[in-house]
Amino acid sequence: MAVIARMLVRRVLLLIPLLLGVVLFVFLIMRFSDNKPEYAYFEGSNPTPAQVHQFKVENGLLDPLPVRYVRFVGQLVRGDMGTSVLTKAPVRDSVATALPLTVQLTVLGILIAVVLSLIFGITGAIFRDRWPDQLVRIVSLVGVAAPAFWIALLLIQYLAVERGWFPTSGYVNPADSFTGWLKSLTLPALSLSLPQAAYLTRIIRTSMVEELDKDYVRTAIGSGLPPIVVVGRNVLRNALVNPLTVLGLRVGYLLGGAVVIETIYSLPGMGQLMITAVRNGDPAVVQGVVLTIATGFVVVNLVVDVLYLLVNPRLRSAA
Repeated sequence: MAVIARMLVRRVLLLIPLLLGVVLFVFLIMRFSDNKPEYAYFEGSNPTPAQVHQFKVENGLLDPLPVRYVRFVGQLVRGDMGTSVLTKAPVRDSVATALPLTVQLTVLGILIAVVLSLIFGITGAIFRDRWPDQLVRIVSLVGVAAPAFWIALLLIQYLAVERGWFPTSGYVNPADSFTGWLKSLTLPALSLSLPQAAYLTRIIRTSMVEELDKDYVRTAIGSGLPPIVVVGRNVLRNALVNPLTVLGLRVGYLLGGAVVIETIYSLPGMGQLMITAVRNGDPAVVQGVVLTIATGFVVVNLVVDVLYLLVNPRLRSAA
């Protein structure tokens, strides 16, 4: 545990310059984009040059970029993401309202992707080069090639419109109805997770095949241990090291894909919030959403690094 604690402290310290770099990148992108806060603030009116200049002075938009960046970082440290120029509400409040839904959708998508990939990946490895393996490889290849928005449209057409099993759009709070909440997020979570499940299935199958070909597996089975015990206790644990690392990276795709999926299903999450802010020219909200998603991606990868240490004793010994 001491090794894991030292590694965790080192990883956390490395996150500080990484997050500062992310903040700098987002800051520069938004400053050089066409979405200017003064345009959104005076939308629907014809401001005079003096009014635009006064707005820039009041909001520090005429200060040098380094000064504005340092001020922006200072605001973030205090938990201040700025204020929407349209609604005049703090961006932090908008993000706090939309973030729980995106987290729910992402977590549900991860669970579905992990369960499906384990079932199909292990099945393909055990029945290697036989018809179940061939079927798993074909289905996973199609799943990797299929974009999430196309899967979403198919699910809406066949499971929502034609059969009426799920709603086509909208969100139900779990506090109001757990069944309604589950129905409202099932199709979005499936749309989000199926491509990732297909990708992870191929990784798990390959790792399982490589592990099954090692000498210790043949020795354990030859000594009389049941194959199901060897596969479940040894092979599966060793084979999941690489897929676990890949899963951390795929979480970023899940968070990014949530933007499109939430728009298709009209879910009031981070994706819908960002799309609305882009359409309305509200850069402060866009900036807050992007920074929140990027920070979440970094934190998830930190958690995956810790899990990687837990499941890989050789890495702990090397550390």
